[in-house]
Amino acid sequence: MLAEFAATTQNPRVAAVHRRHATPASVAVRGRAGVGRKTVAAALASAGVRVVADGPADVTAVVVAETVKPEDAALLRDAAAALLVLNKADLTGAGPGGPLAAADRRAAELAAAFGCPAVPTAAHLAVAELDETLAAALRRLIDHPADMTSVDAFVTSDHPLPGEVRGRLLATLDRFGIAHAVLAAADGASTDSIVAGLRRLSGVERVVAALRPVAAPARYRAVCAALRELRILAVRSHDEQLERFLAGDDAVVAVMAAAVEVVEATGATVDRGDDPGAHLRRAVHWRRCARGPFDRLHAACAADISRGSLRLLARTS
Repeated sequence: MLAEFAATTQNPRVAAVHRRHATPASVAVRGRAGVGRKTVAAALASAGVRVVADGPADVTAVVVAETVKPEDAALLRDAAAALLVLNKADLTGAGPGGPLAAADRRAAELAAAFGCPAVPTAAHLAVAELDETLAAALRRLIDHPADMTSVDAFVTSDHPLPGEVRGRLLATLDRFGIAHAVLAAADGASTDSIVAGLRRLSGVERVVAALRPVAAPARYRAVCAALRELRILAVRSHDEQLERFLAGDDAVVAVMAAAVEVVEATGATVDRGDDPGAHLRRAVHWRRCARGPFDRLHAACAADISRGSLRLLARTS
């Protein structure tokens, strides 16, 4: 909405407002030593997430492995918006469906226990790189399987592959990744395809998807802040085109869309109907909610959903 207007207006200050508020939500990745915090941060950054190393962020991703310690719980409590990331999902343990299914179940338990979204990942597989030596080693393992019963057995047992190469494979993929990569190689997959398959297996895209609803309040606040700045700019500059834009339906509906994401992130359902009856029901329902026992953020979102619904109703009447 604002991007399209900024691209067509002749007012450079509108574009400046858009650039200032259109940046993706920032994510700080926190966690104890040994849980793979840096690997998760690198995996998210490679997926296009704006990861910040220091300072405040819109969302805090708290990385844990196996369990949540008191210091992890403190990070979750102190964060304005938090996502719990259960890393090393491939090491979760045996169970129905294998370690990744077990990690899903464990993440669900943690989400229920700490009241925040939780999602598993094997982040090292998302950033794995296979050079020619490692790619050739995987293909060698097709015809010459190695002892995979333990880490030590894989590296030290007798095998045509040098122990140093097996150690590099283990450091890059761990046993779970090696097993899946060898199966892919046996099916004729190219090195690039193997790497892509490992990335999918890592579950990093699930983490990215889980971040979106957690970041919804930040996106809503950014939209509202941009429109506040534009209203001040319109008064000071007497820009009639900007005034018409701010008074028009598109700006109101854009705020409504951001507000819908916020309330849906809490588990509430918003009627997505696009007929006059749906617009009216939605306007009445969320106006009532705006007057109810909501905090300031969600009361404002409810009011914006009602306001946008009335604009849409006027369009269709």
